[in-house]
Amino acid sequence: MRKTVLGLALAALVAAPIAAQNDRASVTELGVGAPRVSEPGGVQGSPPIETIDLGAIYKIKAEGLGARSQVMDTLSWLTDVHGPRLTNSPGMRAAAEWAKTRLEQWGMANVQLMPWGPFGRGWENERLQINMIAPRPFEMLGYPKAWSIGTNGLVTADVVQATLDTQDDLRKAAGTLKGKIVVLAPARDVELLWNGVARRFTDEELAAMEEVQVAAPGGRGGRGGGRGGAAGAQPTVSANDRLAFLAKEGAVALFEPSPASRSDNGAVLMGGWNPGREANAPPSVPQIVLAVEHYNRLVRILEKNVPVQVALNVQNKFYDDVNTYNVMAELPGTDKKDEVVMLGAHFDSWHAGTGAVDNASGSAVMMEAMRILKASGLPLRRTVRLGLWTGEEQGLIGSRMYVTEQFGDRATMKTTAAHEKFAGYFNMDNGSGAIRGVYLQGNEAVAPIFEAWMKPFHNLGMTTLTIRNTGGTDHGSFDAIGLPGWQFIQDPLDYGTRSHHTNWDVYERAIAADLMKNATIIASFVYHTANRDQLLPRKPMPAAPPAGGGRGRGGLR
Repeated sequence: MRKTVLGLALAALVAAPIAAQNDRASVTELGVGAPRVSEPGGVQGSPPIETIDLGAIYKIKAEGLGARSQVMDTLSWLTDVHGPRLTNSPGMRAAAEWAKTRLEQWGMANVQLMPWGPFGRGWENERLQINMIAPRPFEMLGYPKAWSIGTNGLVTADVVQATLDTQDDLRKAAGTLKGKIVVLAPARDVELLWNGVARRFTDEELAAMEEVQVAAPGGRGGRGGGRGGAAGAQPTVSANDRLAFLAKEGAVALFEPSPASRSDNGAVLMGGWNPGREANAPPSVPQIVLAVEHYNRLVRILEKNVPVQVALNVQNKFYDDVNTYNVMAELPGTDKKDEVVMLGAHFDSWHAGTGAVDNASGSAVMMEAMRILKASGLPLRRTVRLGLWTGEEQGLIGSRMYVTEQFGDRATMKTTAAHEKFAGYFNMDNGSGAIRGVYLQGNEAVAPIFEAWMKPFHNLGMTTLTIRNTGGTDHGSFDAIGLPGWQFIQDPLDYGTRSHHTNWDVYERAIAADLMKNATIIASFVYHTANRDQLLPRKPMPAAPPAGGGRGRGGLR
């Protein structure tokens, strides 16, 4: 029944542009071929601000919204078969090889695994068993942190609670942790799920996005808010020093609760920096993140002075090749082939789930957009280039290295010849929700162009342009060097409340109709960028960052 309803709905959406084309084809005919429509906005009698190729949009919608769509099959291969795709892991490498082969089968040109590095060692968890065996047996839900070491087989150990915040704490704990599993954090509150965790943007929320935000003088601006937490002295022992101390003392493992962010009710949140990524990593112990409900139960038992014993088996494997790669492919242009329009998404993920919403959805949509453009047979004046980036979760590393090599160095703002021939970059990395508009990233000049391009997709719910910026993903690598780059506004669904970076990030969190819409919209935006007479307008070139700034390793996004 669901398939039938979905099929009828998508058929209606495909049919919609036929009527629009017939109604509006007589407005303006530009050249020979498909009818094009002039969008309003200019002075009467003056040239139109922007033109839309409705014939091309019809072909794109017919290819992307019907039975020929392959976006969900691509998503399943990237997640069910090859996920998760932690950067430099066997899963990432297998997924990249599969994507390369699939893009070649679809007829893309210059398909390659473009190397970059060094990144750090590859890593994969091969087996995990966490069982409380006393005072009562139960299986505990948890995951090892990425690049954490293993236990070298099954071990049974008592669990002890300790405080290791200061050097004095370390001195007091010395000699007491050998052969123990250590917990450091207290139990924390868990909120009930009073309301649904998935939602779409309301009309009121979308309208509010269109308003310009002005920060008060001297204010922080942005998303605001501190980290919160209890007041008091901050720990003086770093996380790395704490791990080294536990290793020196002979502790078996460190158990941690899943952090207090979209991680209650069975969701386990992963991420963060781990020194084990380095080839010459310092001594450490296995680090296990537990579902907070299971962690809390363990701590409450310890607080009653009841002994707790756990059977633990963590088998993790490291891979010594510290270099990795991005996945690249092209559709060559015709008369403007030396100019490039790009679309992309990050390919890597964290490892508790299969990385479906973050960000196999984006990668599958961008691959599908390329397939749509190729299968539709539409001519492309500029070269269209796909980039599927790795190392994004550790600080946009893959896209930053690519941009530095191809277009310019953010540290010096020295650009290459290719910088001047770059048309624009479109990114998808806000989960699997339907596209509702575009973050203009402060680019006022592009607003009327995008407004015209969006109109044929109002019937798909894409209606909003906001001048606001959004950060934390790969379009920022382009924007930072003065290249036009954008991220789409997407319905949040359960991205920020449940699935993002957790064990819930799996295929079932994606909605087929949403991803089909997204691939269709992006294919149209790329098509129009590739074929308009001029490059898309740019903002003024940004200044170089202060000496020593803007070049950090990056961290959890």
